[in-house]
Formats: sequence, structure tokens, C-alpha cells
Amino acid sequence: MIKYLIFDLDNTLYSSRHGLELNVKERLKSFCSDLLGIPPEEAWQMRGAASQYGTCLEWLMAEKGFTDIEAYMSAAHPKDEADKLPHDTDLRIFLSDIRLPKAILTNSPREHADLILDKLGIAKLFTHIFDIRASNFIGKPRREVYENALTTLKVAAKEALFIDDMPAYVEAFAGMGGKALLFDENNVHEKCSVRKIRKLTEIRRFIGLRA
Repeated sequence: MIKYLIFDLDNTLYSSRHGLELNVKERLKSFCSDLLGIPPEEAWQMRGAASQYGTCLEWLMAEKGFTDIEAYMSAAHPKDEADKLPHDTDLRIFLSDIRLPKAILTNSPREHADLILDKLGIAKLFTHIFDIRASNFIGKPRREVYENALTTLKVAAKEALFIDDMPAYVEAFAGMGGKALLFDENNVHEKCSVRKIRKLTEIRRFIGLRA
């Protein structure tokens, strides 16, 4: 029986077509380039090769001795980053109609999560926001990130449904015995072992509600 819904934030609660995550990537490419003194594409190839790290920040801290966390956060998430993200009344109504408690689990910082949720108009619908700061800057898909959220929510993995747009993140949660769905809006992930949805409204059929 599902007792909690746990949502990723970026490119899950809003569409990737808005380009927010792509913009973050470009800012971080420039940041890493400046930090390491190498071209942006070379810096990002290095980041991609370090796939054991869930976030760019975790990689920089572990492999490059980076310590200026606030400079990183400011570069990745400027105050105007969500100015073009629209209010989503349909999303608010859909989530409100699901009578299960809901939480956010994101590799982004809390200030970014608050900004996005306020812009979408759904900030009051979540009981908890688990961000990268709360996990001591360790991100998904590290097991301890999920365990911390589950412990706080007082549910077992099998009692939660986790929705994320990253295959590695949902597969890690499923590997703990949890229920998970991959939000694959553009149908680009063919090999993920977790069941996929292309619209958030499809969640209904996985929690016993009419689609």
C-alpha cells in the first residue's frame, strides 16, 4: 500500500521544454571551465566521465578539492532562473486531488526548490522538501539520500512511490524495494528497468485511481 508520493523537482514537476535544466547545465559548464582553466566542453566531458557522482558539485568536492559551495550555488541558480516558468493551475488541481501526502526529493538546493514551487503555484502541497543541503551535499542516487527521506517521512521504501526523470535515480530507489516510476516525457529512455510514464496524470493508475 502506498502511503507517500515522493517527487523529483526539475524536469518532473515541470516540462523540460521550458529549458531550465539546460540553462543550469550551460552555467555549470562555464563555471567548471573557469574553475579548472580548461575549455567548457572538456570540463563537461570530465564531469560526465565521473558518473559515480550524482551531482556536479559532489564531483568537484570529491575530485577537485572544491569548497566554495555558495559560489557554485549562485552560479547554478541565479535569482532570475525561473522568471519564464509559468504558473500551472492544472498541476495544482491534479496534485490536490490525490489524497496522499507528498514530498520533494531533489539534488537542487532548497532556495531553488522554493522558487520553482512558488512559480508553479504548488508550494503548499508538499509536507517536506529534501534538498542537496539537507543531505550534506550528497545527491541521488546515493542510498543514504533516500534512506534519510524515508526515515523522516516514517515510511518504508515499499510504502512510497518515487517519480523522477533520471533512470539511475528511480532504479536506485527500486533497488531498495521501493516503488518507482520514470517520468520520460519525450520517450528517450529505452533501457530503464523501471516502468515509465510520459504524463504525470498517469500516476493515478499506479495508486488505484482512475486515469
